[in-house]
Formats: sequence, structure tokens, C-alpha cells
Amino acid sequence: MSAPKTDHGPRAQALWITGPRQTALRDVAWHLPGGDLEITTLYTGISRGTERLVFEGRVPAGEHATMRAPFQEGEFTFPVKYGYAAVGRVGNTDRAGETVFALFPHQTRFAVPPAAAVVVPPDVPAARAVLAANMETALNIVWDARVQPGDRVAVVGCGVVGALAGYLAARIPGTTVCLIDIDPSRAALAHALGCGFATPDEASDQLGGDADVVIHASATPAGLATAIGLAGLEATVVEASWYGTGLTEAPLGGRFHQRRLALIASQVGRIPASHAARWSYLRRVQMALALLVDPTLDALISGETPFAQLATDYAAILDDPATLCHRVRFGG
Repeated sequence: MSAPKTDHGPRAQALWITGPRQTALRDVAWHLPGGDLEITTLYTGISRGTERLVFEGRVPAGEHATMRAPFQEGEFTFPVKYGYAAVGRVGNTDRAGETVFALFPHQTRFAVPPAAAVVVPPDVPAARAVLAANMETALNIVWDARVQPGDRVAVVGCGVVGALAGYLAARIPGTTVCLIDIDPSRAALAHALGCGFATPDEASDQLGGDADVVIHASATPAGLATAIGLAGLEATVVEASWYGTGLTEAPLGGRFHQRRLALIASQVGRIPASHAARWSYLRRVQMALALLVDPTLDALISGETPFAQLATDYAAILDDPATLCHRVRFGG
């Protein structure tokens, strides 16, 4: 079992998940190898879906290696330091003063190789840049979905990733995009992002016909059934949900079979084959950051907590279905 480092070196505080649904802020030592960037954290973002699975110990044993975050410490069997949406300021080298995004957990200070710290564009506020990892996932989903001009697009599940996928799809000329969620209060968010909105029983009427592309991001069997029910003849259903250790029922008879639907998985750990020859991971995250220029996207920040309170508030943040991207504030 891995544990926090206790050796000598620069000190910081980090959030550790110490057991199922247990957290603590712990002092950690970190190293500054030659050439690495020293970063003081400004904000991190909590990715509710994935972090909740980690928090509850629901990462499948067979996926422990593939689900590791780039700078994770410890194991999913606990304790584990997890997270991947940090924005901070560089304090050394010729890059001193740069605001950067890094796939780093919730920690006050840290060091990463220069290539792992991606410059935040000057027209994107640091407080909004915590959405970069979610935007990168949404971009990958839209690539996997191959949304085309004029398509009817249904997005089932209006969490952060689903909402961002809808936001991107709605900016492709001629598309009709409907965000679908069981919570009617998400309508205002959908409309702010340039999308229509419907509850599951209203979705077909709101789309105006069968969907050409359906993106499922609710991580529930009922949501997957809704997604399959909305898809038109030989349409594609993109499964963007992550279910952890759970088994998921899917209605693969009836409409799914008769309509010759395609069900494909989208996962951000790989760039789709349609783009892999030309796109690097760096280019993708740079694009995700550039896409955050729109102030409308601040609507996806559903709350903010000072880092000093994070261990106390973490469970409630993850348990609240109203949580979208919850921002953690460091410093004053």
C-alpha cells in the first residue's frame, strides 16, 4: 500500500482519500528536479463523476492501471491522492509568472515537467480554466460522435461533460441540439449554452424527429435506455458514461436491434482514430483551454470551497446531484 511521502523537501498540503468515503488534508513533501516547474496552486476543479467513484472505492480492480491520473499518488485501494484539474502560477525558470493548467490533484504547491504545464490563454480566466479537463473530454466525445452540420443531436445527462458536449455540438452549423435530464432545473443551463432542453418524456417532441447522433452521459441504465429510444435508423449512440464496478442493463432488443444502431464507447484516455494521426494530447488540451474563452461557461461552476475546508466538505460536494464543476480556491 502506498502512503504519502514523508521525506525531506519542500512542503505542501494535499487532499488524500484515506478509505471509502474518508478524506484528510495531509502534509506532503515534494521534489523539484532540475528543469521542473514549481507551481503554486490557484484553483482546482472537482470532477464529480470520476472523483465520486474513487471516493467510494468503486474503480474496478482490472482498471486500476488505466484509471490512474497522471500525477496520482497511492492506489485505489487507499490511501490515494487523486484529481486532474489544477490551475496555478509558475514560480521559477524563465516561465515564472505564467498561469498554467496541469492534470494534478488537489494540492497547494507542486512540481511537474514543463511539458505537463500548459499555458492558460490570456483571455481565459484562471478560475474558469479548471474546466479544461472536462472540455477536453467533451471535445473527444464530439469527435467520436462525428456530429455533422444539420444533425439532430440528443445529449442525455446534463452534467458538466454532457453540457459541454452539447455546447460544442450546438456550434456546428445547422445542428439541433437537445440536452435531456430528469432535473427540470437544468433547462436554464441548457438554454444558456445554446441548446434546447427536455425531460426524457419530452425529448422526442423537442428534437422534432429521430436523432442522428445520441450522446449518453448520465451513467444510469434509464439514461441509456432513453438514448437508445431517441436514435434514428442506423444512428450512433456514443456512451460517454463511466460506471465503475457497476453492471448496466441495456435494452438491446426492440428498437436497438431493429434500427441497426451503433453503440460506441468514448473515453478521453485515447484520441479517436479519426484524429490520432494529426492530434497530440498537448494539442488537444491546448484546444480545450482555448474553447473556454466564452464567459457563458461560468454557469458550469456550481460552487466554490476554500482548500482548508475541502476534507470537511468533500463528501457533501460529491453527494449533491446539483454539483456540476465545484471549484476549490487556494490562498487568500
